[in-house]
Amino acid sequence: MPDRTSYAPGTPSWVDLATTDMDAARDFYGSLFGWDFDEQPANGSFYVMASKRGKAAAGIFPQQQEHRDSGMSPMWTTYVTVADIDAMPDKVTAAGGQVVAPPFDVMDAGRMSVAMDPTGAAFAMWQKKEAIGAELVNEHGSLTWNELVTPGVEEAKQFYGAVFGWTATDMDMGAMTYTTFELDGQGVAGAMPPPMEGMPAFWGVYFAVDDCDATVEAAKARGATLLAGPMDIPPGRMATFQDPQGAAFSVIQLASEPA
Repeated sequence: MPDRTSYAPGTPSWVDLATTDMDAARDFYGSLFGWDFDEQPANGSFYVMASKRGKAAAGIFPQQQEHRDSGMSPMWTTYVTVADIDAMPDKVTAAGGQVVAPPFDVMDAGRMSVAMDPTGAAFAMWQKKEAIGAELVNEHGSLTWNELVTPGVEEAKQFYGAVFGWTATDMDMGAMTYTTFELDGQGVAGAMPPPMEGMPAFWGVYFAVDDCDATVEAAKARGATLLAGPMDIPPGRMATFQDPQGAAFSVIQLASEPA
């Protein structure tokens, strides 16, 4: 079902975008996915909640100036729900990762931390208070999948297994091997090697769409750059873009509704 009221610890549950142009991002994603927006104060800055049917779908916030000055591209971040955020830094470092931001409160919404895995991919962890994360998934304009792109898939398997209890199943896709991360027997995320040599590791996000080809044309008309696709893969028909500010994201028209 698309409506969510909770997430088990170890499950990706939220995505947000750090961008250089808030107004442009709102225009782009709002028109592409049908999002509504609500601006909220957050730790001395502001945070824009994107929603559909009154349910939280994703977040957008201004990229930090130090990241802009360093040349870092705007980017989507994947959050994983945890039961005890304050216990996570020790687990991350023990498994070979790095804590980028120790646990801190996000108003009354929850408590979060940012980390980097041993292959260089950044991710966030979330312990809920009033906010569970995405309240809508797997329908047009909402989160449907999170995918680690890294040259160190084997190292990542060990890391995420130790930190979140994920197991890994590999599938031969011919030109590459695709890895599905599972929690209690259910697929919760994926991993794959980068499509070209030299790409840094990152967590990619997929949004469900009703019509992949129509979304491709709509995104290009709104200034996005098509990076891959549209193409058919076992779960459905997908495409990958950079938005007008440079953040990468993917869309997929699902072949069947996830369980």
